[in-house]
This record gives sequence, structure tokens and C-alpha cells, in this order.
Amino acid sequence: MMAALGLAGCGVGFDSGDRYPHPSDFAIQGIDVSKYQGDVDWGSVSRSGVQFAWIKATEGGDYLDEKFHQNWELAREAGIRRGAYHFAYWCRPAQEQAAWFLANVPNDPMALPPVLDVEWNEQSKTCPHHIGREQALADMRIILDAMEQAYGKRPVIYTSVDFHRDVLQGEFLNYPIWVRSVKSYPAVKYGSRHWHFWQHTAQGAVPGVRGYVDRNAFYGSASDWQNWLQASGRQQG
Repeated sequence: MMAALGLAGCGVGFDSGDRYPHPSDFAIQGIDVSKYQGDVDWGSVSRSGVQFAWIKATEGGDYLDEKFHQNWELAREAGIRRGAYHFAYWCRPAQEQAAWFLANVPNDPMALPPVLDVEWNEQSKTCPHHIGREQALADMRIILDAMEQAYGKRPVIYTSVDFHRDVLQGEFLNYPIWVRSVKSYPAVKYGSRHWHFWQHTAQGAVPGVRGYVDRNAFYGSASDWQNWLQASGRQQG
């Protein structure tokens, strides 16, 4: 199926065995991008079969990805469903982070829901890598509530295996979740938690993107995707 879509690099290093689906088994494929992908040829991306894209917008309370607005507009023009994501910094007040995202991401009714990216930021030299679980959950609630109120859509939560284990397990179960799992099927790392999006490799290759790009799959069929788009376009209680 991936060859038919013109896509490569799906699930690099991934071992599904016989028990779980491979990333290429899912009908709806996507990518996520930031400034590190440079100038993306979104027309080529669209023609390759990519149907959705998550685009990095903001970090913390004062950083805007320099390619965000370019990617935001060109992906739309190419007919790709796209949404914006915010990378949480645990040293910045949640209210500031929410306000920064809202100030920089347009309210486009056709966009995918906003995403809150929560993980332990091990690379930061100025921000704490970890905070207490209850504080992390409280900060998340503030940002998620602000996003939902502003954009009228239940946000998606992106997370990594360790953050889910330390903070998210059993929490925010009524939110769509986007999980990172590059070596195994999500159920191996996330147990019975239902996921909506799966980031399965950071070494994907897609026409229109120079170098590596993160690849993602949507859980479900093409009709499930359409149903999810319709549902996510309505305010969800």
C-alpha cells in the first residue's frame, strides 16, 4: 500500500511481528513538521498520499516556530488537513503558554484540533525536566481548557512513553491521544489506552520534504477518518 501512495520510510526499525498491524496497514497517513524540515513542497506531499499534517506552532510562552505560518498556509492550499501543536515547557505558567498559542495560531474552522505536546524536555538547559504529576496535570488542564474554548474543538494530547507512564496513565481519557512509539505497536507501550494518532518513526521519507520527517498513522479506516473529522469539528462536552 505504501508503494502505491508513493511513501517510503514507514516504520523504520519497527518490528510488528505477527500480532499487531504495521504502520502501513492504516489507511490514513500523515506527517508532523517544524522549522527543521525547511521549506516543504506541500503540493508534492499531498500528491504522495499524505492526508494530514501536524505543524509545530509554539513552545513555552515566547517561542514561535519560524516556519509555522508558511507551513500553515501552504498545507491548506495543497488540500492537506492540518493542525497546530504547542510544546509545553514546565517552567512557564500554563496561562502564559495558552495565551501565547492563542495569539499565534489562527482560528480556522477547517483546521484539525489543536495539539498539546507533553513530554519530559530532557534537552532543555534552562527549564526543569520534570515536575510533580499533580502539577503537570493541573497545567495541562489550564492549557487544554483554553484551547478548547478558543477553537471550539476538543484538543489532541501528544505524549511519549515515559510521560504517559509518569503522568497521563488513567487521565484525560476523554481526549484524543497521539502517541509516540517508534519500536513497537502502541499497545506494547501504552497498554489498553485507545490512541487516535501514532507517531511511528522520526526517519520517514516523503516526497516534498528534504531529509527525515516524522510519520504518523490515524487509527481507523477512511470512513472512520471522515467521521472523526466531523465529530472533532463540533464542540465536544
